[in-house]
Amino acid sequence: MQEATKSMPRISSYDEQFKKPGAPKGRKFDPKAMLQNTEMQAALGSGLLMLLAWSLSGWSPALSICLYVVSYTLGGWIKAKEGVKTLVKEHDLDVNLLMIAAALGAASIGYWNEGAMLIFIFALSGALESYTMDRSRKDISSLMALKPATALRIEQGAMNEVAIDDLAIGDLLLVRPGELIPADGTVYRGESSVDQASITGESVPVEKYYGDEVFAGTLNGEGALYIEVTKSAEHTLFSKIVKMVEDAESEVPESQRFIKKFEAIYARIVVALTLALIFLPPFVLNWSWSDTFYKAMVFLVVASPCALVSSIMPAMLSAISRSARKGILFKGGAHLENMAHTAVVAFDKTGTLTEGKPEVTDFIVGEGYHRLELLRVSASIESMSRHPLAEAIVREAENECLEMWSVQDSRSLTGWGVEGVIAGKLWKVGKSNILDEAGTEDGKPALRAEDLAFWREQRATLEKDGKTVSVILDGDQIAGMVALMDTMRPQAEEAVRKLQELGIKVAMLTGDRAATAQAIGVKTGVDLVFADLLPEDKVKHIAALREQYGHTVMVGDGVNDAPALAQATVGMGMGMKGSGAALEVADVVLMNDNIEEIASTISLARRSQRIVKQNMTFAISVIALLIISNFTEGIALPFGVVGHEGSTILVILNGLRLLR
Repeated sequence: MQEATKSMPRISSYDEQFKKPGAPKGRKFDPKAMLQNTEMQAALGSGLLMLLAWSLSGWSPALSICLYVVSYTLGGWIKAKEGVKTLVKEHDLDVNLLMIAAALGAASIGYWNEGAMLIFIFALSGALESYTMDRSRKDISSLMALKPATALRIEQGAMNEVAIDDLAIGDLLLVRPGELIPADGTVYRGESSVDQASITGESVPVEKYYGDEVFAGTLNGEGALYIEVTKSAEHTLFSKIVKMVEDAESEVPESQRFIKKFEAIYARIVVALTLALIFLPPFVLNWSWSDTFYKAMVFLVVASPCALVSSIMPAMLSAISRSARKGILFKGGAHLENMAHTAVVAFDKTGTLTEGKPEVTDFIVGEGYHRLELLRVSASIESMSRHPLAEAIVREAENECLEMWSVQDSRSLTGWGVEGVIAGKLWKVGKSNILDEAGTEDGKPALRAEDLAFWREQRATLEKDGKTVSVILDGDQIAGMVALMDTMRPQAEEAVRKLQELGIKVAMLTGDRAATAQAIGVKTGVDLVFADLLPEDKVKHIAALREQYGHTVMVGDGVNDAPALAQATVGMGMGMKGSGAALEVADVVLMNDNIEEIASTISLARRSQRIVKQNMTFAISVIALLIISNFTEGIALPFGVVGHEGSTILVILNGLRLLR
């Protein structure tokens, strides 16, 4: 086995591919990365050629013009191509063509340097925006590289290198120290710390032992791990993250869609007015053709909506990038924009405010039954279910070394519990609300009044402590009662308090009975508690909250939360423990299940909206001031170029502040 290990090519680690030794894990401003951006190189090259051409203009005008032409081409080629593409495919004018037209117009009347300056600053602002977008999408190509192409699979005592796509559930893999984990799975043997920053945003490696879950794309530490594959390549958490990031690239906020539509209409108006300014003043105002054309070119420059177009996306994408570093992944800017207006945050209880791993606290046995026998029956019935409460009962039986009985005709009773036949007898385990319906309808337990009073009293006592109570039915008779309690998340109370400090109402939705739900509600401090809910009830309550309060965020982790997540203005799914359905439907994913970051994320969304409004107000003010100055005082083309394009760079830099 050692020989086989030595012969295998080593998979490059996360540090080797994406970090310098000792580099911080947070993605900070990196001038070198910015200079490696192709658009930035073209913009800077255009600027250098502009300066060289200007310095040579007195010595060799012809050479100077040649250098200006190269400067125009280098700096304006990308933007010209984008403008022509928009014109041909969408039959729309955009700001790119306006800027190129203005630069060429300036050159046509001898203002080569002014035109080159316009191209340079316009290309520079475009490069800054491109750099922001690269940062925010976390570079898909690098993200994909975090997934190794091959894995070491152990087969009949030998190790073979196989493609990731060839892995099957149940395969046993060896992951050596410093290698990337190739698939989602559980630790079969070995101990090590695993850097999960690429998935959850956690800055500290997590210790992994036998039975612990590990994820593809995370970095193994100092120990060797044997991992049993639990998910195929296309269903890993890593693959879902890649898909989410890809979706985020195409998802734009409503405000940006409006700006794009406005840009097309505005560009046509600017072109029409520019043509009118070129041809009408010589006849109406007796201006010279040269003065008229000059003022028209200045108008074309200062009236273009560059700064307005750049007011939104750099700020939005910077905020999305900053959230991603904390392990909060937005599927698009539209959801960030919606989150800024949050009025209510609704939590599903189990797995969000609580750990989602309840434990049996009390097991009450009815007269004529034995505790171990009843626990064994309950666990056998519940072993057919994947509900957290059912799994807790099964764990309790396993802790007492009880073997499961064979169950026939097992089925789930939607919204209540499960039933099955053991040794010819029908057993049921489910919600205790059946005590409130006993004897009122056919098929309900027909108990004596004193028996009902006993069980209801037991339930009331348990629910006061925030415990969830289930009953065990032998046919239609109550055989026993089991109480379970889910551990509160340590961060739950703080998460609720932080949201309330922002003026946001906090609601809790749960399938638990009202008494249990109220006890949990008091502990966490939520404002609103909704209990006894089926999945469809959660959807109705989310719709009601939206109607009463406005924008509503729903936080959930289970399959039964998916409809409510879809109904909410913004659905937030739990990435670590959340179901596949919840992650698919969610608009935002808490990769580290860090609910305490929800309040800061809403604050960031609100801050991004304030910056967008600042940018738009500033951009419109500058455009209006420059247009008025052009016709009242008359401004030089270089001043118009610097004023207009300078405002564009300023709004982009203002948006980039959110990266910090």
